[in-house]
Amino acid sequence: MPKVMNLFKKAPLNAAARPSWRDYQNRLNRSPKRMNGRRPIVWILIAGVVFFLLYLGFSSPGAGIVKTAVNIQAPNSNDLLISKKDVQLLLQRTPLNDLLTDRISLPFKTGGFLVETSIDRILQDRLVEAMDLKNSRFIGIVVMEADSGKVLTLAGYDKTNSNANPCLQSTFPAASLFKIVTAAAAIDHHHFSCETPVRFNGYKHTLYKSQLQDSNNAYTHTISFADSFAQSINPVFGKIGKLNLGKQVLEQFGQDFGFNQPIDFELPISPSRLAVEESSYHWAEIASGFNNDTTISPVHAAMMVSAVLNQGLMVNPTVVARIVDAGGREIYRSQASAHLRAMSPRASSILAQMMETTVKSGTARGVFKSIRRDSVLAKLRIGGKTGSIYNRTHDTRFDWFVGYAEAKDGPGRLIVAALVGHEEYIGTRAGTYARMAMNHYFNDYMARKINPGDKTDI
Repeated sequence: MPKVMNLFKKAPLNAAARPSWRDYQNRLNRSPKRMNGRRPIVWILIAGVVFFLLYLGFSSPGAGIVKTAVNIQAPNSNDLLISKKDVQLLLQRTPLNDLLTDRISLPFKTGGFLVETSIDRILQDRLVEAMDLKNSRFIGIVVMEADSGKVLTLAGYDKTNSNANPCLQSTFPAASLFKIVTAAAAIDHHHFSCETPVRFNGYKHTLYKSQLQDSNNAYTHTISFADSFAQSINPVFGKIGKLNLGKQVLEQFGQDFGFNQPIDFELPISPSRLAVEESSYHWAEIASGFNNDTTISPVHAAMMVSAVLNQGLMVNPTVVARIVDAGGREIYRSQASAHLRAMSPRASSILAQMMETTVKSGTARGVFKSIRRDSVLAKLRIGGKTGSIYNRTHDTRFDWFVGYAEAKDGPGRLIVAALVGHEEYIGTRAGTYARMAMNHYFNDYMARKINPGDKTDI
């Protein structure tokens, strides 16, 4: 398994300078003059009470949103820091909708905390307002900066549960998104390139056992590997899974891309699921995404795309920029870091080309067909991957678009992962939401380049 690597180097923290969340709370509440006269058991009980209050009583559904900034001192080496797991504990009783803004106040006995997030309120609100609630059972739209992993939106709608957010749910079929994993494995394990010729018989989007034979006859179609990815041709990827990769390689690359692995995030997300059976036909199903058992969340899907833009490294997502206590001390600040090396730099470069082909002439061309006439999108390099599959009861059709946009003449790079679960009628497509997010982000980004003094957040 590839070694876990950091995307950005950072100085190691001294363990003595990084007390646990419980120690931090105890320091806020204890009085130095009274410490020496207490028995150890008393302090253990006090610490337990503080921890219990932290676990149950620090927040309420009515927690207000702070509209003004706090005067914060510059951090120094003696600052107390908490981990992402501690942040999960701090936020776990706060309703998710209350967290989807730029600042949140969390009341607590010691005076409370100010949580500053990376959420772009304007973009979040625009995406929510644009949601087609009539025809959709699920909608989840994650917008993330490619370099830092900062999450700008977690726009979600679940008709079956008003308190749930599909962006954080790992129960949706990955469908053809898994072709990203298969393509990376074919490139790194069998030296495929964009020009590698591949063959298939029959229809593009079926997967019969007869299509998985290594045939070459009068009915055989031969195309490039890049075009097979762009057109999402199931028999090609099924044959790669069965004839080239097999169970072990599929499992290894799935793990490298984060399946069956915990996600290091301030909000809890269950691991995406991948289980590869011994059957060679099942290898074909997995490799092509032609199954309902491989599942993923929109947040994880965005992480997968980040590996395409970061030389094969998946960046960890983060939505909490920093946390400040009542005294103005910064106790948490997010840092960009890599989660896993999913693939080689060569594979990431080839995948980027194939994802651009998908937008230009593949399954995403319909959504982006007019970008040359768009004053914003025409200045971007856009790549993507689509996916679609019905659920087992055939009453919901899942529709994916994951992709990226980057300025042709600047450093701006954005990732969008959008999922829609359509009901009886196909409403607004996932790619439409992605295009909307790209247009908004880069419209503001380009305006700031022209007017550097504009302080509008993007």
